[in-house]
Amino acid sequence: MRINTLDPSSSPLAAFGWQLRELRKRARLSQDELGALVRYTGAYISLIENGKRVPPAGFARAADQALGGMGTLESTWFLLGHTTLVEGFPEYIVLEAKARLVRLFKAGMVPGLAQTEEYASAVEAGYVARGSITAEQAEERVRVVLVRQASFEQPDGPRLHLVLDESCLHTVIGGPQVMVRQLDHLLALVDHPKVVLQVMPFDRGTLRPFTHFLGLLSMPDHELLGYTETPQRGYLTRDPDTVATWTTDYDLLQVEALSQADSAAMIRKIREGFQHGDQSQHRGAARRRMAQVQLQRGRRRVRRGDA
Repeated sequence: MRINTLDPSSSPLAAFGWQLRELRKRARLSQDELGALVRYTGAYISLIENGKRVPPAGFARAADQALGGMGTLESTWFLLGHTTLVEGFPEYIVLEAKARLVRLFKAGMVPGLAQTEEYASAVEAGYVARGSITAEQAEERVRVVLVRQASFEQPDGPRLHLVLDESCLHTVIGGPQVMVRQLDHLLALVDHPKVVLQVMPFDRGTLRPFTHFLGLLSMPDHELLGYTETPQRGYLTRDPDTVATWTTDYDLLQVEALSQADSAAMIRKIREGFQHGDQSQHRGAARRRMAQVQLQRGRRRVRRGDA
């Protein structure tokens, strides 16, 4: 079958075809062999891999199972026709899964790759409450988060360097108990052999070079890609000068951020605050309930003339 060069950043359809081809090559299957496994022809596989045919959902699920994609293809398929993600982000996350090293900076909220499912669901519930997306679209977004995370657990998955602005640790998403479990998850990531996690504290804000989300991807062919976004859309760039500037700034960011040990100590301290605050809320609520019970008993005694 004829194989054309396909740029996965050009469109979600191209991203799906590129991802399918990469998984098939990793499995050492020909297009005809994969077609036999998923009950499609090799010619049909070729059309999809070259970005010329939109596959049905059943194909994505079958190919995922045959190629050990762990939901990668099905997740990418969601991006083809009814994505609610920021424009440009679907193409980025396909490349992210194939990178050797992913470096991220985030302010305000824990990024998807480090979120618990509970935290991710609470984030999307906020969009639903504001009327930005439907409940079904929120479920899709959470599923995309989980699939992105699964790629890092693969033996050949990327390594992750993550710098969190301190605001990510204080912004309450889903309530105190959700935050406690999210911070526990960050502490577990600190000990993960493929993860470097650091916190940029508030008191070093003037040394922070970025204000928006930033992603830097080191690809298997040594190409460096950069990604950032605004609330309206995402921007993926291969421009060497731009990526070189961002990489230098990121290196300085890591130098100025807390060490992993100090970052973990800060996370633990903030976690204790959420835990104690939640316990105080429970005690306050219990006291209020007891006061209401005592008030009701007093009223009954008055009605009976017992006072």
